[in-house]
Amino acid sequence: MEEVLQQLANLQYIDSRIDEIRQLRGDLPEEVLDIETNINRFEAKIRQLEEEEDSLKGENKRLELEIETSLEKTKKYEEQQLTVRNNREYDALTKEIEAQKQFVENANARMEEIEIRLEEVAADLEVNREKLADTQELHADKKTNLDKVIKSTQTEEDKLLEKREELEQALDKRFVRSYNRLRNGLTNGIAVVAMEKGAALGMALPPQTQVEVRRKNKVIIDEHSGRIVIDPTFFTEAKKQFKI
Repeated sequence: MEEVLQQLANLQYIDSRIDEIRQLRGDLPEEVLDIETNINRFEAKIRQLEEEEDSLKGENKRLELEIETSLEKTKKYEEQQLTVRNNREYDALTKEIEAQKQFVENANARMEEIEIRLEEVAADLEVNREKLADTQELHADKKTNLDKVIKSTQTEEDKLLEKREELEQALDKRFVRSYNRLRNGLTNGIAVVAMEKGAALGMALPPQTQVEVRRKNKVIIDEHSGRIVIDPTFFTEAKKQFKI
């Protein structure tokens, strides 16, 4: 049974160290992901505005050409009016002239709208490009910090994970399931605790329980916290075995 208790202590030691390593990274991974999401959002907005800008400029150019064509037609129709032979032809040309003038009026109005919208788009583009640049700079800083933390801890974490897998393979599946279930149900992930001065996590243990913990011949469950209580020598040994 001492071997089982030692393996449980080893598991807890490894898991606690992995938790410490991941806490060093803090919220950096999530922050980096959030920043990348914002970058994608700004880039998509900028693409949308640039496409709208191109479309408006294209429409404006087309309207300029159509206005030029319409003015030429108007001039031609007005010249033809001078040579018509009857009122019917004159009235037909008058309608064409009015239609061309109306088109030019509508086109000019639309070009004014385009000019206003282009100014708005240009302002939006400037704001979003500034936000994108600031966000990209922030992302670079956060990513650099995250990469440094990962670089300094990844080797140790990989080794610990490898040793943890070996431990789970060696330990009886019943104890593995119990340990993992208990650990996953706790906010701090501490499923196995050492008895210190007759107490576990500051809670005094009954004298008989203290005796049983020191005997190291059975798995003792603290009735208050539900955690496994072991003699502190097991953690001392775990620290010697898994110091990386």
